[in-house]
Amino acid sequence: MKSKRVCASSDLVSGLREVHDMQEFDFYINLKKPTLGLYVRKGAGLPDLADASDWQFEGHEWESELAPGLLKELDANGHAFQELGA
Repeated sequence: MKSKRVCASSDLVSGLREVHDMQEFDFYINLKKPTLGLYVRKGAGLPDLADASDWQFEGHEWESELAPGLLKELDANGHAFQELGA
């Protein structure tokens, strides 16, 4: 019985490491065009946008919740736009 607990415990630790290693991104919605979303690395803010006031912070997303194409764009550019509902 103890070996099952150890196994379950090591699975939990392994799962926690995966979550800890997983990237988190901030998600913003464009207030002038609410079907346009923007992802940036957590805490990066919107320093490069001409009018950051057009964007409203909506929350956080884990990398596992994003499509592979968005992740590639985030890796290459530090941000990714997404047409919502598409």
